[in-house]
Amino acid sequence: QVQLVESGGGLVQAGGSLRLSCAASGRTFMFSNYAMNWFRQAPGKEREFVARINWSGASTTYADSVKGRFTISRDNAKNTLYLQMNSLKREDTAVYYCNVFGLEYWGQGTQVTVSS
Repeated sequence: QVQLVESGGGLVQAGGSLRLSCAASGRTFMFSNYAMNWFRQAPGKEREFVARINWSGASTTYADSVKGRFTISRDNAKNTLYLQMNSLKREDTAVYYCNVFGLEYWGQGTQVTVSS
């Protein structure tokens, strides 16, 4: 019913930047009706909340660990969610997932690895 495809991950040096994308689709899925989340999961760790954005993009929420460095945004005309990640740290290394807020739909994840 809802398909979420993350992209944009990769290997980057500490202090560098990446922009992740999540393309949403589905015959009856109204992307602009839903808040969206980014989560991440590092090896051996539980899945961790990163950021949330409301239906219009006017309101955002961030985990303290990424506040001031990451920016969540969305383009409702393109059914796409974004996460701009700046000043990356080794501790940001994880698989990053997008999610429809309040629903159990998840993407496959995209790997972000921050090197020394």
